[in-house]
Amino acid sequence: MTLGARGNWGFVLPFRGAKLGALLVVAVSVSTATVLFQTITQNRILTPSIMGFDALFVLLLTGAVFSLGGQGYVQLPPVAVFLVNVAALVAASLILFGTLLFQARHDLMRMILTGIICGTLFRSLTSFMQRMIDPNEFAVIQVSSFARFTQIDIDLLGIAMVLLGGALLACWRMRFRLDVLALGHDAATNLGENPRRGQIEALVLIAVLVSVSTALVGPVAFLGLLVVSIAHLITPSPYHTVLLPSAALISAITLVGGQTIMERALQLSTPLSVVIDVLGGVVFLVLLLKGIRK
Repeated sequence: MTLGARGNWGFVLPFRGAKLGALLVVAVSVSTATVLFQTITQNRILTPSIMGFDALFVLLLTGAVFSLGGQGYVQLPPVAVFLVNVAALVAASLILFGTLLFQARHDLMRMILTGIICGTLFRSLTSFMQRMIDPNEFAVIQVSSFARFTQIDIDLLGIAMVLLGGALLACWRMRFRLDVLALGHDAATNLGENPRRGQIEALVLIAVLVSVSTALVGPVAFLGLLVVSIAHLITPSPYHTVLLPSAALISAITLVGGQTIMERALQLSTPLSVVIDVLGGVVFLVLLLKGIRK
């Protein structure tokens, strides 16, 4: 908030405060959604982004620009666009993740292949529409399809914080049920938990969390996998009372620290989301190769 600050504090503090708030919202949303998704799938490799969520976001964005035009999309009220994006992403992600979860729960490779196929389909449809639109309209899509933390709408940030607060409260209240769900379908049933009900509730929370983060700043593909993998190493506990705060804190340190380094040391020469995606991609390959060897 104060590092290298010069000039009018009345401008500096609100400007940096909005960026800091957006970074924290994204960090907590993505880390919590990843922990929940890995719990109900019982696998530490899968995340909502890897299963095609980011490609789905770009597809919805391209469809909106394709139907309304670049100028029409830009002139829409930001709050209305944000709420529509959140609602559309929640509905689409429930359909996508619900189908993958309940049809292929015990087959990891089938889930990964299905996610890859869905992601390829979304990207193909996106590419088809992008080739049919004006280059100026394509620029609107290109700007909105990358995670951005420099221009944050205060009204959108307030709505995102309210939605995040409600989702986090619900996650914290079901933290002990998540411990039971992580034991597997049969063990959860024997302990008196309804696995399908718990998975559906967790899936709704995952959809809300990831949708809020993506609609606010754009997709950050491998952030969740990276920070949750680090959280398992630093706090190797099976209990969500420990894992949820740990992953959120590590995610916040990663985003805030990374953005500070990018701005102060590297002069914004590389977007933070690109660096995170590269590191997260390496972590994903390492975890996948370890799983194959086992």
